[in-house]
Amino acid sequence: MDLSLTILNLAGSVALLLWGVHMARTGVQRAFGAKLRSALGGALRNRLAAFAAGLGVTAVLQSSTATGLMVASFAAGGFVDLTAALAVMLGANVGTTLIVQALSFDVAEIAPALILVGVILFRRAAAAPRDLGRAAIGLGLMLMALHQLLGLLTPYEDVPSLRLLLGAIATEPVLDVIVAAGLTWATHSSAAVVLVIMSLAAKGTAPPLAALAMALGANLGAALNPWFEGVSDADPAARRVALGNLINRAVGVAVALAFLSTISRFLVTVESDNARLVADFHTAFNVVLALVFMPLLTPFAALLKRMLPARVDPADPSRPLYLDPAAAEAPAIALGGAAREALRLADALEAMLDGMRDALANPDRRQIGETKRLDDVLDKLNAAIKAYLTGLDPEALSAADHRRLRDILTFSTNLEQAGDIVDRGLLAMATKMAKRGVVFSESGRDEILRIVDRLIANVRTAASLFMTGDERAARQLAAEKEAFRALEVDATDAHFERLRSGRVDSAETSALHLDALRDLKAVNTHIVAAAAYPVLASRGELLSTRIRGDA
Repeated sequence: MDLSLTILNLAGSVALLLWGVHMARTGVQRAFGAKLRSALGGALRNRLAAFAAGLGVTAVLQSSTATGLMVASFAAGGFVDLTAALAVMLGANVGTTLIVQALSFDVAEIAPALILVGVILFRRAAAAPRDLGRAAIGLGLMLMALHQLLGLLTPYEDVPSLRLLLGAIATEPVLDVIVAAGLTWATHSSAAVVLVIMSLAAKGTAPPLAALAMALGANLGAALNPWFEGVSDADPAARRVALGNLINRAVGVAVALAFLSTISRFLVTVESDNARLVADFHTAFNVVLALVFMPLLTPFAALLKRMLPARVDPADPSRPLYLDPAAAEAPAIALGGAAREALRLADALEAMLDGMRDALANPDRRQIGETKRLDDVLDKLNAAIKAYLTGLDPEALSAADHRRLRDILTFSTNLEQAGDIVDRGLLAMATKMAKRGVVFSESGRDEILRIVDRLIANVRTAASLFMTGDERAARQLAAEKEAFRALEVDATDAHFERLRSGRVDSAETSALHLDALRDLKAVNTHIVAAAAYPVLASRGELLSTRIRGDA
């Protein structure tokens, strides 16, 4: 076969392997992602339970990176101690070797059956079977790719020039580590790279010493992804888990390299199958690393806290805190972070309404200016959430993920629009009144302040409803739209009654009073649309129109 065609076929086989890993991983994440995240969060009581949870979750997800993102989000939020988080990563590193162990046996014959079962499940209408089918197809593609790799390498295993090249590389284990680490970082899959190394070793194309060095490089490369991609201008404390994982992998690789020749000679006498030799070494490396570091986690965590102290400077309220770019590969984590960020919009809107209430009760131009700046916070946070969510890969999202994404966008957009009304309408009105020295009548002011208080309570209800999705709370909040319509009518009638009786100071405050009532009702409309309507719509509880039909 022509060499260029062989290289193309090799590249295609590796690409098929990577795509199979991706399909299997996303299928499992869609089917069990939320349950696995909940299981992981509940197991972080002590380091042994955390280690076991990390191992189990990663064995199912086939991605230590996804597990790392979950536990990093727990640690960054202060929900779990750093020691337990590091124990999870030690377990995750062992868990990611289990798929390699399973595929190190000759199981290529079941690949067509896996793909057949996967296609049947994928064509089902329900989401759960489709996700499991996707995972089965991914596993089948992985097995087919490995079988094809072995077939392609067979004719070239005895080529003198290739033997000479790989023999030269085998004498430079550090170079092997660097090459494999770079490949793992580029492909985002240590499992795929180790499987390729096993294929090379199985045909004798890569000598045992070179294969073991490359396996070390794959382990190091797996720790590079969360460190480099997770680095941002956020609190340095959020990077402690990634740095700790990188340090223990780097230390382990350095020590193993120092004794690699001895280790290689010993393993060759114990295991005659070179592919199994690589798989066993890969697993043993992570198990030994876990045994060594587990007793040292407490002082290690203290060291990481000194290396990456928590940021204590005042944070910019408009800077996103939970939109982690590295979480894009795990939709459940990415959507959870976006939801937490959206709740900050509710806090900012509530602060705006509190400031507006004070401005209406006791006009103060300085305080009004500070309150108006909160609208910039709403605008920037909403823009960041939209950019983050629209940047997620649609193919990696399940139907439930798409619904949640849409709900988050609806919530943040409506709250940002409510803030615009407060800024351009109500606060602008308060500024005008402060400049001209005019005030509402006591009755009119108390009337508006009562409505504002009710509006603040609705913002709090909307925030709770956004997190719980409770239908009863949704109905209660939706009823506030009709209640505010009635409040506007009653307040307008009372205002005109005061006009007729001469109890309003001027025609100017009359117009401002009516404008305020209209804007307050509009703000409430956006609050209801932000949280209540998505819940009711998902249950088929909304009418398409309020207009009475001809029938």
